[in-house]
Order: sequence, then C-alpha cells, then structure tokens
Amino acid sequence: MTIRVGNAPCSWGVEFADDPRNPDWKAVLRENAEAGYKGIELGPVGFMPEDPPLVAEALAENDLELIGGVVFRAFHDPAQWDDVMDGSVRTCRALKAHGAQHLVLIDSISERRAPTAGRVSEAEEMDKAEWEAFRNRIATIARIGAEEYGLTVGMHAHAAGFIDFEPELERLLDEVDESILKICFDTGHHSYAGFDPVAFMKRHAGRISYMHFKDIDPAVKADVIAKRTGFYDACGQGIFCNLGDGDVDFPAVRQVLLDSGFEGWCTVEQDCDPEGDTSPVSDAKLNREYLQSIGF
Repeated sequence: MTIRVGNAPCSWGVEFADDPRNPDWKAVLRENAEAGYKGIELGPVGFMPEDPPLVAEALAENDLELIGGVVFRAFHDPAQWDDVMDGSVRTCRALKAHGAQHLVLIDSISERRAPTAGRVSEAEEMDKAEWEAFRNRIATIARIGAEEYGLTVGMHAHAAGFIDFEPELERLLDEVDESILKICFDTGHHSYAGFDPVAFMKRHAGRISYMHFKDIDPAVKADVIAKRTGFYDACGQGIFCNLGDGDVDFPAVRQVLLDSGFEGWCTVEQDCDPEGDTSPVSDAKLNREYLQSIGF
C-alpha cells in the first residue's frame, strides 16, 4: 500500500486565480518542493499558466507531480452555471494534460450560509426543488470529469457552502452514482462543521478517493462560531492551525486509511491569509515533519 503526501497553493494563501496578493506560482512550486513534498495541486485554474509545456517544465524542475485540481465555484447558484462550467472544463483540461487524477468539486461560500458555518441546527436548507437542481448540477460536472476526461471526481464539503454538514454530504452521496462521484474528504472542514472526521471516515472509507489534511484550532473554532465570523476572516485568525496542534486525531485518521487499504495522495491544505503573519513555507515544513513523525 502506498500513501503519498502533497500540498496545495491554498497553503500559500492562493484561493482565487486573480487575487493580486497571490505569490508567484513558480515560487510556490519551489517552496513546496523545499518543504519536502513530491506533489502539488493545480490551485484555482488560471493561477498557474494554462500552457501545459510551461507548467510541465516547472513541475519537472522541482521534481513534483500534479495531483489534481479544485473547482471552487457557486454550484448553489443557477445564475452562475456558465462560470461553474467554464472553471470545470478548464480544470479538467489542465489535469488531463499533466496526467493528474483528482478533480475536486466544492460548492463555494454562499451569503445564505456564511453566518451559520459550523452551526448545523441554524443553517438554512434548500427546498426540494432547489436541492434537486443543485444536486443535478454537481452530478453533471462529475459525469463530465469522470466520463469525458477519465478523472476521479470527489465531492468536498466546505464551510459556508450548501455541502457543509455531514447529512448534506451523505444525502448527495446517496443520490449521485458512486461511479461518477466519490469523496475528497477534508478532515478540517468536517471538524469545523461540528462532526467527527474519524467516525465519518470509518463509515465511508470505501468511497474516499482522495484526502485533504487540515487541522482545526478548537479555541479559534469556538470563538468564530460564537461570533459568526466569516470564513476568510476565520482563516486569518488561524482557525486552520498546523497539523497536530488542533482537534483532528491524525493518528486515528492514518489508521482508518491503513485499515481500509487506501492508496494514493493525501494533500495538506492549510488555508491562510496571503498577507498574514505566518510563513507558508515554514508551516509546510512543520506539517511535513509532523506527518512523517506519525508514519506518513
């Protein structure tokens, strides 16, 4: 069994391709390699040039493999369908060009959900018709990724979107065929939502195709939930702490992966403020050292 550990541009504060605060993409690749990782995600499509030979050269220079890419768009908003489709197709093309396997779908932050991130009992729910249309949009992109591009597609729950809480993710998994949609499981977002990551993994290990490793500072989580702090402000306050410093039981996560025969990539995603006080490369090194210390 082989488990490999990668990292992602969001650990350098890259959330949107056009953010002027983003670091240089080549610097991110170089620092990722210096921190001890052999793989990296694409980041938001457009952050790295959409020129396969140019990116392939930079990956090779840093001895890195492209793992996958994330479509973080408003699946919940029918008015933004063209944007969702554009981001999805461009991401699929980039992944296919580099032999990357994992297409990750995330419903982006909704103003309707942002105030209740982490509070399942208070969160607004979609009505039946809205949910079905939302589910069908996700299934459409999953089918394109899986059937037209041969990618492994995983749904990723995310704070303040409409796939945030465990029951929503499980409902989606029940309603979309496993042949086109698996799970990209994020340990930190599951904790942020108020659920037990390890318990979920034990129930759904067979459908988890890809892992995102995040940890959650429990004191910051309690504070931002109580104050209804926005997601990105919470990131700036350090809700996603270094691995091993928060409430996610990573030795137990590792054991579930071992017991289930998981093979493939586990990617560190430590969302941060690109202008924050922390050093992304220092955190990346500390996270790699921690994972090595527990057997990854």
